[in-house]
Amino acid sequence: MGIKGKHIAIICNYELLESRVGGMDYFFWAFNKKCNENDIEIDWFFPNTTTHGDYKMFKIFPSEKTTLEQNFINHIKTQNVHYSHIITHFMELCTSFYSEVKKLQLAKIIVVDHNPRPLEGYPLKKRIKKRIKGILYSKYIDLFIGVSDYTSRAILNDFGNFLKPKTQTIYNGVLMDDIIPKTTERKKTNPKFLVVSHLRQSKGIQDLINAVSLLSAELKGDLKIDVYGDGPYKNELFQLVKNHKLETNFDFKGSQSNVTKLYQNYDYLIQPTHMECFSLSILESLAANIPVITTPVGGNTEVITTGKNGFIFETKNSKALSDLLDEIIRGKKYISGNTRTLIEEKFSIEMMVENHIKLLDL
Repeated sequence: MGIKGKHIAIICNYELLESRVGGMDYFFWAFNKKCNENDIEIDWFFPNTTTHGDYKMFKIFPSEKTTLEQNFINHIKTQNVHYSHIITHFMELCTSFYSEVKKLQLAKIIVVDHNPRPLEGYPLKKRIKKRIKGILYSKYIDLFIGVSDYTSRAILNDFGNFLKPKTQTIYNGVLMDDIIPKTTERKKTNPKFLVVSHLRQSKGIQDLINAVSLLSAELKGDLKIDVYGDGPYKNELFQLVKNHKLETNFDFKGSQSNVTKLYQNYDYLIQPTHMECFSLSILESLAANIPVITTPVGGNTEVITTGKNGFIFETKNSKALSDLLDEIIRGKKYISGNTRTLIEEKFSIEMMVENHIKLLDL
């Protein structure tokens, strides 16, 4: 590959938190290491700076006193720097920012879309605005990357099908070596469940609470669901659990930095999300040999096959989830196969890094 000796910029609207180390952190660390091995210099632009994990080896330009976009514009205006590639993560696509960057740099601009779309779609006014932005600003972007086929299709739906020739999918991946797989047999009746999620309304955990409330007293008797994560919707979830008198069924564990080592202690992951791009927690769970119960949003159906490595239920349908849980708890439905193999073959972080490195050949 003709990538050695290049100088690139990566702009990420992603807050660096020592208390929340997840799949994207591992990707950034692995990508930075691979670039160093190939003599590729990276300037990283994050909202903040940190020294936890491998970030201590990063060259970070934080934007703590301005926006991420303005910080980068100021940087390329005041520094004598010439990038071969500029890559964005978690940024809004097709804005005037890209046209301004293109005026100041000859770099190839690559945008990686991690943004989930609302289940009901955008309102008409917003759809029209996105189409206009696609016409005005997509010409300044050389390549659009979706983290799932769903995301790639959403890019075309948002900004126009004319972008198809410069849109491709690179799946998210997980660090296999860091995930301890379950080696004991899953319980066929009364299995142990976990949820790994940011606690916000769009993650649908309220649907799970309502689903559990519909179960018989017999099934609720031994049911335990551990919820890992934090977020702005936690008080509403706590209250809902209290209203349904389910305090013995739900245990909110808060954010944990070692979740990848905890999956093995469970039998199923439940992710009742309303919107998703391509869930890293689903990939982590499957890599830990833990099947997943989830909804058909985002790229979930690109990795979950009902009856093989998990179960799909209708989004926002608490009754459907309750019926599914009833069958799983009673042992009428059961996943017996190894779920880790698929992740090793298609969704490893090594494969993700290699595919992102190939972009630098553009």
